[in-house]
Amino acid sequence: ACTGIENIDEAITLLEQNNWDLVAAINGVIPQENGILQSEYGGETLHGPAYGPTSHSTAASSTPSSSSAFRHVVPSRQIVERQPRMLDFRVEYRDRNVDVVLEDSSTVGDIKHILENELQIPASKMLLKGWKTGDVDDSTVLKTLHLPKNNSLYVLTPDLPPPSSSHSGALQESLNQNFMLIVTHREVQREYNLNFSGSSTIQEVKRNVYDLTSIPVRHQLWEGWPPSATDDSMTLAVSGLTFPCHRLTVGRRSSPVQTREQSEEQCTDVHMVSDSDGDDFEDATEFGVDDGEMFGVASSALRKSPMMPENAENEGDALLQFTAEFSSRYGDCHPVYFIGSLEAAFQEAFYGKARDRKLLAIYLHHDESVLTNVFCSQMLCAESIVSYLSQNFITWAWDMTKEANRARFLTMCTRHFGSVVAQTIRTQKTDQFPLFLIIMGKRSSNEVLNVIQGNTTVDELMMRLMAAMEIFSAQQQEDIKDEDEREARENVKREQDEAYRISLEADRAKREAQEREMAEQFRLEQIRKEQEEEREAIRLSLEQSLPPEPKEESTESVSKLRIRTPSGEFFERRFLASSKLQVVFDFVASKGYPWEEYKLLGTFPRRDVTQLDPNKTLLEVKLYPQETLFLEAKE
Repeated sequence: ACTGIENIDEAITLLEQNNWDLVAAINGVIPQENGILQSEYGGETLHGPAYGPTSHSTAASSTPSSSSAFRHVVPSRQIVERQPRMLDFRVEYRDRNVDVVLEDSSTVGDIKHILENELQIPASKMLLKGWKTGDVDDSTVLKTLHLPKNNSLYVLTPDLPPPSSSHSGALQESLNQNFMLIVTHREVQREYNLNFSGSSTIQEVKRNVYDLTSIPVRHQLWEGWPPSATDDSMTLAVSGLTFPCHRLTVGRRSSPVQTREQSEEQCTDVHMVSDSDGDDFEDATEFGVDDGEMFGVASSALRKSPMMPENAENEGDALLQFTAEFSSRYGDCHPVYFIGSLEAAFQEAFYGKARDRKLLAIYLHHDESVLTNVFCSQMLCAESIVSYLSQNFITWAWDMTKEANRARFLTMCTRHFGSVVAQTIRTQKTDQFPLFLIIMGKRSSNEVLNVIQGNTTVDELMMRLMAAMEIFSAQQQEDIKDEDEREARENVKREQDEAYRISLEADRAKREAQEREMAEQFRLEQIRKEQEEEREAIRLSLEQSLPPEPKEESTESVSKLRIRTPSGEFFERRFLASSKLQVVFDFVASKGYPWEEYKLLGTFPRRDVTQLDPNKTLLEVKLYPQETLFLEAKE
């Protein structure tokens, strides 16, 4: 009511920064001149802010009451107007720290413009990190972030080259590194291995440990943090942690029950209440119990295990835990959740054959929504819904309770469905969850057919699922028709390709046979030519080796031989009667009729001269004085 801060974690952080001094925490957020806070303990008046940003009330006289420690007091007939809050920012960039003071009516872009002049870096290249809220852009007004007076931020410039300074390079590298924190829960002697990036803050680590151990941040008692880790807004990269692994121990801070006398003594001064050892005044003081217990029920019994681990590296493992936790809460009769990444769910639902395709249903869970338990137990676990989803849908789930998981899904949503759908989900309030997204795969994109909010009934949910199924069935029939036509065209094409392949193989075989035949002919021709050349060489050699033909008037005995060829031609030559028969054979061979292929026959008597001894003389074989011979090819 005083500060307009509705986030309980932010309020507790402010109280811790001011050592649980309520007045100091309020005065640190809103300037003192905006109003007056009066403590009724001991009649002491404490100056502080008025209720609300602007007060038009006059002084209210009321009887002191033990149920309220403060009351709104404004001087009579004086209108107190809210002055702009001044916010202090310490911005860290590499090895520099820049202090920026702005009014809360300024925007994030105004901080960047100031840093642009100080750091000489274009504002468009800056990524301003360290905000404790969700998405922040340059147009975000600081007032809407409900920031404390003192803030720590840091600047990243991924598009700019790193400086030559080794210290700046080491800091940037540390911000991008992953730290393994081994946290031991002292009371139960259990270890948790947690992975955090160097850009995560100590406050984020403590909140994650709260989810695991159910010990609120303000009740956590830590051991093992480095001496330099003095501020929960400090990043792990600059906190002095041991890289890559650091051990920590956490336990619950002791909270002894105060006696009535101690409480009455400490109520005499509000500062004494803030500095007391007991935590009974931190929350729900009217119940007289600690935050960890309520009506005798331990907080661990009230707090449920998270549906999905934060910052899970593997989506399949996260879905396994989601399914197990869902079953433990709502029973085994529930939709069959697809175990795997969102991309794998797309493949399963959209990219099979047209007859096998299904719609994709994405269930977005949120533990902080008042509708979640009713929606899950009465609608999502209804047998009719479970049966219909199993037959017609691939169901994928995600837990939006944790901010990191929410941001991860929105990134996936932007990539697969576009920024419009992501923005629609981003603007959904917590009480509108859970959400049920019905997705239909198309040729070029994925279409969101319906977004079903948690405030529905079983009949309405079934009706909307059936309506989506009708749209999908019509599209599926078209896809089946197109697929059948495409398969028919592909079959014809395959048959044509096969016939063409067979024809090509036949043509190739025919061409190869012709080439082999031509090669054989060429080889035989080469052999024939070689043989002819060899014959010619032999013939010339024999012709040159023949003794000269004797003349007719020779005084020696001369034999005249007349030889007829198979073609009917005749050639004559004179030989000495003393010449050997081999000379006749050589003469015939020199004319192209080697005795290996032809036989030389005599007429009267008919005889085969080639069978005679070639070393005998013509006189001895009776080829003198003249003889007619004829050539005949051997068989």
